[in-house]
Amino acid sequence: MDNRETQCSAPAVALAFLGGAVAGVVAGFLLAPKSGEETRRAVKNYARKMEEEVLEEAKEARAALDEAIERSKRFITKKTADAEAAVRAGREAVKDNMDKCCS
Repeated sequence: MDNRETQCSAPAVALAFLGGAVAGVVAGFLLAPKSGEETRRAVKNYARKMEEEVLEEAKEARAALDEAIERSKRFITKKTADAEAAVRAGREAVKDNMDKCCS
Protein backbone atom coordinates (compact mmCIF):
# COMPACT_ATOMS: atom_id res chain seq x y z
CA MET A 1 0.00 0.00 0.00
CA ASP A 2 1.01 3.56 -0.54
CA ASN A 3 1.95 5.41 2.66
CA ARG A 4 1.89 8.92 1.20
CA GLU A 5 -0.23 11.42 3.04
CA THR A 6 -3.28 12.61 1.22
CA GLN A 7 -4.41 16.18 1.64
CA CYS A 8 -7.87 17.55 1.01
CA SER A 9 -8.45 21.06 -0.20
CA ALA A 10 -10.34 23.50 1.98
CA PRO A 11 -13.34 23.59 -0.37
CA ALA A 12 -13.53 19.78 -0.32
CA VAL A 13 -13.47 19.75 3.48
CA ALA A 14 -16.10 22.50 3.64
CA LEU A 15 -18.31 20.64 1.18
CA ALA A 16 -17.96 17.40 3.15
CA PHE A 17 -18.82 19.26 6.34
CA LEU A 18 -21.90 20.85 4.77
CA GLY A 19 -22.97 17.50 3.33
CA GLY A 20 -22.70 15.90 6.75
CA ALA A 21 -24.63 18.76 8.32
CA VAL A 22 -27.42 18.44 5.77
CA ALA A 23 -27.57 14.67 6.26
CA GLY A 24 -27.76 15.17 10.01
CA VAL A 25 -30.55 17.69 9.72
CA VAL A 26 -32.53 15.48 7.37
CA ALA A 27 -32.12 12.50 9.70
CA GLY A 28 -33.15 14.65 12.64
CA PHE A 29 -36.28 15.84 10.88
CA LEU A 30 -37.25 12.34 9.83
CA LEU A 31 -36.83 10.97 13.33
CA ALA A 32 -38.13 13.97 15.31
CA PRO A 33 -41.62 13.77 16.82
CA LYS A 34 -42.79 17.14 15.44
CA SER A 35 -45.83 18.01 13.43
CA GLY A 36 -45.54 18.62 9.71
CA GLU A 37 -46.05 22.37 10.18
CA GLU A 38 -43.26 22.60 12.76
CA THR A 39 -40.93 20.55 10.59
CA ARG A 40 -41.64 22.69 7.51
CA ARG A 41 -41.01 25.85 9.51
CA ALA A 42 -37.75 24.42 10.87
CA VAL A 43 -36.63 23.36 7.38
CA LYS A 44 -37.50 26.79 6.00
CA ASN A 45 -35.55 28.55 8.76
CA TYR A 46 -32.60 26.22 8.31
CA ALA A 47 -32.62 26.76 4.54
CA ARG A 48 -32.70 30.53 5.05
CA LYS A 49 -29.73 30.38 7.43
CA MET A 50 -27.78 28.15 5.06
CA GLU A 51 -28.55 30.47 2.16
CA GLU A 52 -27.19 33.43 4.11
CA GLU A 53 -24.06 31.50 5.05
CA VAL A 54 -23.47 30.30 1.49
CA LEU A 55 -23.93 33.84 0.13
CA GLU A 56 -21.46 35.18 2.68
CA GLU A 57 -18.94 32.47 1.81
CA ALA A 58 -19.43 33.23 -1.88
CA LYS A 59 -18.74 36.93 -1.25
CA GLU A 60 -15.56 36.05 0.63
CA ALA A 61 -14.48 33.63 -2.10
CA ARG A 62 -15.14 36.28 -4.75
CA ALA A 63 -13.07 38.83 -2.83
CA ALA A 64 -10.21 36.33 -2.51
CA LEU A 65 -10.48 35.51 -6.22
CA ASP A 66 -10.44 39.20 -7.16
CA GLU A 67 -7.34 39.72 -5.03
CA ALA A 68 -5.61 36.72 -6.62
CA ILE A 69 -6.44 38.06 -10.08
CA GLU A 70 -5.01 41.49 -9.21
CA ARG A 71 -1.84 39.92 -7.79
CA SER A 72 -1.49 37.85 -10.95
CA LYS A 73 -1.91 40.92 -13.15
CA ARG A 74 0.77 42.79 -11.16
CA PHE A 75 3.09 39.78 -11.37
CA ILE A 76 2.62 39.44 -15.13
CA THR A 77 3.13 43.18 -15.65
CA LYS A 78 6.36 43.10 -13.64
CA LYS A 79 7.69 39.99 -15.35
CA THR A 80 6.80 41.43 -18.77
CA ALA A 81 8.72 44.60 -17.92
CA ASP A 82 11.66 42.50 -16.70
CA ALA A 83 11.64 40.43 -19.90
CA GLU A 84 11.46 43.55 -22.07
CA ALA A 85 14.39 45.07 -20.17
CA ALA A 86 16.38 41.85 -20.62
CA VAL A 87 15.64 41.85 -24.37
CA ARG A 88 16.72 45.50 -24.65
CA ALA A 89 19.91 44.76 -22.73
CA GLY A 90 20.59 41.75 -24.96
CA ARG A 91 20.06 43.83 -28.09
CA GLU A 92 22.41 46.50 -26.80
CA ALA A 93 25.03 43.88 -25.97
CA VAL A 94 24.76 42.37 -29.46
CA LYS A 95 24.92 45.83 -31.02
CA ASP A 96 27.99 46.74 -28.96
CA ASN A 97 29.71 43.46 -29.91
CA MET A 98 28.86 43.99 -33.57
CA ASP A 99 30.22 47.55 -33.41
CA LYS A 100 33.47 46.30 -31.84
CA CYS A 101 33.77 43.41 -34.23
CA CYS A 102 32.90 45.16 -37.44
CA SER A 103 34.41 48.63 -36.98
